[in-house]
Amino acid sequence: MPMYEMPGGGAIPIRLWADPASIEAPALQQLHNVSTLPQVAGVAVMPDVHVGIGATVGSVIAMRGAVCPAAVGVDIGCGMTAVRTSLTAADLPEDLSALRDRIERAIPVGRAGHPKPIAPAKLTGFDSVRWTEFWREFDALAPAVHARRDRALSQMGTLGSGNHFIELCLDTEDRVWLMLHSGSRNVGKELAEFHIGVARKLDHNQGLVDRDLAVFLTQTPEMSAYRADLFWAQEYARYNRAVMMALFQHVIARAFKAAKPTFEQTISCHHNYVAEEVYDGEKLLVTRKGAIRAGSGEFGIIPGSMGTRSYIVKGLGNKAAFNSASHGAGRLMSRSKARKSFTQVDLERQTAGVECRKDAGVIDEIPGAYKPIEQVMAAQTDLVEIAAELRQLICVKG
Repeated sequence: MPMYEMPGGGAIPIRLWADPASIEAPALQQLHNVSTLPQVAGVAVMPDVHVGIGATVGSVIAMRGAVCPAAVGVDIGCGMTAVRTSLTAADLPEDLSALRDRIERAIPVGRAGHPKPIAPAKLTGFDSVRWTEFWREFDALAPAVHARRDRALSQMGTLGSGNHFIELCLDTEDRVWLMLHSGSRNVGKELAEFHIGVARKLDHNQGLVDRDLAVFLTQTPEMSAYRADLFWAQEYARYNRAVMMALFQHVIARAFKAAKPTFEQTISCHHNYVAEEVYDGEKLLVTRKGAIRAGSGEFGIIPGSMGTRSYIVKGLGNKAAFNSASHGAGRLMSRSKARKSFTQVDLERQTAGVECRKDAGVIDEIPGAYKPIEQVMAAQTDLVEIAAELRQLICVKG
């Protein structure tokens, strides 16, 4: 699909890797609103775009000397991690329910945490070089979360709920992959909500078309405080996925002890975050809200929904998209609409062949509530190339 350009509310055009006619009106309005911010240097819209809070999910917003905390979102650092193993389909049992149960016992889901904080020294292959210093920095975070230290420790290495998942997959060569999706858990959410509240009250943000577009400006104490907390939460999210992946690998190593499984290099990417990047010689603060970085040769992960395909991709470094690509299939309908539109029977049918929850509690995650991942991938052939195609065999959700 070719890139579309449509006029924004300011001087910059909005670049889309989606047909404007396919984007719902509220999402188009959000894109227009974002483009009116005087600090915006460019907006790139991914094919999984849909309505968010303030800014759409599936958008890349490059700004000069400013960041919009609501555009980052409340799950700071949310992203994906995947590892290919030496196991093949032939190593797997026909009934995967016991393996799913082992995974769910090793990694808490929903709001749960570990009974005791994870000790990184006990995790095989876990990079804990900055671990002690990282936790020392907790006391410098916004006072609003200081009482949450114990909870943050217990939730390190846990899944959460919503669209977060842990999966065991097969690629087209029948190699087994481990994949998971999660973010900065409750501590990231509370940091985000605190700073969004601060931004809304600043004088320069009064009179905005949408109060959720309130920004922090460089060389202000509010921006300095937000950046420190933001980058800490992004690191928490990366550690969270790394701990879960180490626990997941431990489960697999024990379950398939006779096969002596080995694990290849980890692929990991955020898709709700801010990065400092340079385009045309200019330093910009790039917010990817529901988008991954897809620089030339960089590996990323684009998952589908429960029961559909997911993709390991290699970036093509498209500067028009600020070196970005979609973060997944993107929602076709809201969670409430999905619960009204589908039944448990629909869920069972659409997740046939996948060992996963099939109860009413996850109907809002049914594949039919998401855009077809094949269409999303077809719309971004100038952003990424497919390195591996995966299909789920086990999907764990909170």
